[in-house]
Amino acid sequence: MKAPVLIRLALLALLIAFIVFPEAFAPVFRPFTQNGAPAIYTQTSLLSLTLSHLAIVGVATVAATLFSVSLAIIVTRPFGEEFLPLSRSIANIGQTFPPVAVLALAVPMFGFGPIPTLIALFLYGLLPIFENALTGLTNLPGNVSEAARGVGMTGLQRLTQVEFPLAFPVILAGIRLSVVISLATATIGSTVAAKTLGEVIIAGLLSNNTAFVLQGGLVVGVLALLIYDTFVMFERAIARRTGRT
Repeated sequence: MKAPVLIRLALLALLIAFIVFPEAFAPVFRPFTQNGAPAIYTQTSLLSLTLSHLAIVGVATVAATLFSVSLAIIVTRPFGEEFLPLSRSIANIGQTFPPVAVLALAVPMFGFGPIPTLIALFLYGLLPIFENALTGLTNLPGNVSEAARGVGMTGLQRLTQVEFPLAFPVILAGIRLSVVISLATATIGSTVAAKTLGEVIIAGLLSNNTAFVLQGGLVVGVLALLIYDTFVMFERAIARRTGRT
């Protein structure tokens, strides 16, 4: 087994051990506390916060993926080409408005909780997925498309059996980028009462407890690294199968 894989497995094991048995790591974080402050955040289970954080990111990413890929498919069909500028403007909305501003606008309408965070992450995740889907669907080998037409495939058959499978590794790269961005951005959801790992970071900032800030930041960082690597491995496997490198 290669060294990088062993390192990732060790990181995963440490992460699981920490979020399930955080008190066992108190000696590691105690040097970062002051005046006898607690070394481990215990107000809410780290396991439940981690699962909630991942769930919010997952739901937002699935919604952004379905919307962005559908939009990319529409504008790459002859009947939808004229809507490309409009679709790009829609996908840019999330990058134009900072997530904090989206939260501020969403809270009066939807109240506190996970919904404003889901909206912010959904909007923030549109652009990378849309642009990668657009790139994947418009940069297919010309001979493949012509061969599909030559054998009498309908437009739907070309899309589902040829175009989408070939574009999938590129689309997956956009989803990977969106997930990693959302993992970090989701921490601000705790400012509007969403259950995320930002709760630990905010508690540390409010109490001047560096140990809490480190715990929240490290869990999010390790999650992002492991998920990123998982996507990369999956992308490479798909690319090998489809012949795209």
